[in-house]
Amino acid sequence: MALEDYRGDVEMCCRCSACKHIPLQMVKGVEHSYACPSIAKYNFHAYSGGGRLLIAKEMLNSGFQYTDKLLDIVYNCQMCGACDISCKYAMDMEVLEPIFEFRIKCVEGGHTTPALDKVISSLRKQGAMVPGAKAKRGEWAKGLGLKDFTKQKTKVVYHVGCLTSYDKNYQKLAKATVKILKKAGVDFGIGYENESCCGGRAYQMGYKDDFLRQAKRNMGLFKKSGVETVVTACADGYHAFKVLYDKYNLKGDLEVMHITEYLARLIKEGKLKLKKEVNLTVTYHDPCYLGRLGEPWIHWEGKKIPGYKFVFDPPKVYRRGTHGVYEPPREVLRSIPGVKLFEMDRIREYAWCCGAGGGVNESNPNFARWTAQKRVEEAESTGVEAIVTACPWCEKNFNQAIKESGSSLKVYDIVELLEKTI
Repeated sequence: MALEDYRGDVEMCCRCSACKHIPLQMVKGVEHSYACPSIAKYNFHAYSGGGRLLIAKEMLNSGFQYTDKLLDIVYNCQMCGACDISCKYAMDMEVLEPIFEFRIKCVEGGHTTPALDKVISSLRKQGAMVPGAKAKRGEWAKGLGLKDFTKQKTKVVYHVGCLTSYDKNYQKLAKATVKILKKAGVDFGIGYENESCCGGRAYQMGYKDDFLRQAKRNMGLFKKSGVETVVTACADGYHAFKVLYDKYNLKGDLEVMHITEYLARLIKEGKLKLKKEVNLTVTYHDPCYLGRLGEPWIHWEGKKIPGYKFVFDPPKVYRRGTHGVYEPPREVLRSIPGVKLFEMDRIREYAWCCGAGGGVNESNPNFARWTAQKRVEEAESTGVEAIVTACPWCEKNFNQAIKESGSSLKVYDIVELLEKTI
């Protein structure tokens, strides 16, 4: 679909500002009432979900005029979907989808930013969203004796992801993951140098064609190798494989599981024995692209019934973030002896973003770190020792925010804690 196809949605916005805050019924205090980092940071309506829809509405009516200020509004958004979910607490309309299409339209018209162009250039040259990466993609796995699914038939593939493959600070997550899978007796493989970016972050940035190129390449490789299940520990990768590939009719019968879903299954089946105590009080951060945006895609075809009301035939079913991946990570944490879990004020579909999404981490790192710092402060208010997440990008952003603020809060990925107990 294109932005023009969402004309009804952008015209539906009544400027109620519900997109700015989590629903009133969920608010536990004024300090943790915001849903959208962009409006909380810049405090001007244009930077909210509704503001972006109003700009799109006027441009659809009067023509597209790209200014520096417009592009500042378009790209200073983590595309976290909080505005969309808060709006849908009471409304039946799309907020995030037209915002995605607005950004795609900017990119297609050549209205991009140098920082994002640099990242996409890396993707096109080496199939990775980590500019300047010099090591080989599978070098972290040297000596581990892992299967290469492109050469040996295997039904289960662990897709490592760009950050975890190339950033030496986060290769520990890949090593912990394979150690756990081996311990559980899972027959799996990785792609080594043939693994390529899922394309999800390219889509977030508005580079739809680059996303589709990656998606088709990956699905071609999976089908050729007879892969049935893809397991990923990256929230962006999960969203890409599970939701976006399905949205564009590319996923087929491929089973997509986040590592927390897979680990929860292995624990229930008795294939992982968690014995050693990890005495730690933690809070869990729901990654946006695993939580609210990890909800399965809903295919719908129909038409708008003429008239005043925004009514469709057949009735349109909306994704409201309710069916994202929320319980599996918490089940795994509760299974670890000694770990005590305490929740933050904003959780599940109303969780505050870590700041890393939508290209903001690359185009406006100060805004990304500000967003992460707000989440760190919320975690600190629970009185726990550590914040645990299920995405390397979240962990990286939290670590940077903590380093700058001097906080004593520790940061872990779930697989790190699980490795300790096995």
